[in-house]
Amino acid sequence: MDIASIIGILIGSAALGFVFFEVSHGNLMMFFSMEGVLMVGCGSVSVVFVAMPMEKLKQVPGYIKSFLFNKGMNANEVIAAVQTLSDKARRDGILALEPEIAKIKDPFLAAGLKMAIDGVEPTNIDATLRMEILAMQDRHKAGKKFFDLIKLYGPGYGLVGTLVGQVGMFGQLASADIGALGHALAIAVVATMYGAIIANAVAGPIGDKLGIKSGEEILNREMMLQAILSIQAGDNPRVTMDKMLAFIPSARREVFKAAA
Repeated sequence: MDIASIIGILIGSAALGFVFFEVSHGNLMMFFSMEGVLMVGCGSVSVVFVAMPMEKLKQVPGYIKSFLFNKGMNANEVIAAVQTLSDKARRDGILALEPEIAKIKDPFLAAGLKMAIDGVEPTNIDATLRMEILAMQDRHKAGKKFFDLIKLYGPGYGLVGTLVGQVGMFGQLASADIGALGHALAIAVVATMYGAIIANAVAGPIGDKLGIKSGEEILNREMMLQAILSIQAGDNPRVTMDKMLAFIPSARREVFKAAA
């Protein structure tokens, strides 16, 4: 579970709920408009169907799961695992790593080690794993694009809802019906509010978080790739560790060097 995402959701929901309750004095239905929901909600959904292929849209639950949960190994876990594997390979030979493959929870690292143990050429290992990284990067871009589209067009549909509400309000001026004018004005204002919330409190943050997670996962897999090639080449474990430490901030390197 991504604790930071959960904390952010709770804080944002609590702040919005408190403000809504205080402003409406408990009458939260004041902020509900079916016309606004249809315009902003359905309008935003229509945009992603127009802009993205169906195969990408079928993966939306996976995008949300990636946002809420941490997937794969983080940098610290990668370095710890590589250090253990490198020491064992140096001491007992690379074939001794074969029983360790089943214990590795990251399929990318496991697949790369299997190729190294099987004696696949380093250039082929590098090419195969880099294609895997590129494919993963493409999948991640699709997830971020989904939420970026909602972030971009949600406020636009909110503006459309505002204009529709204003047209309705102007159309009621001749009757001088205060209730009808107020209803049309409420539609106009609430539609804008829905668009702002969906862009700035939902789609925007989720898309940004997915982008950050994608970058971290790509970096971790690059670390794994360099580790696999280093282990296959028979490098000293300290050399392999130095290659891993090159991927993390210098302030965190001393901790790993002290533990080595």
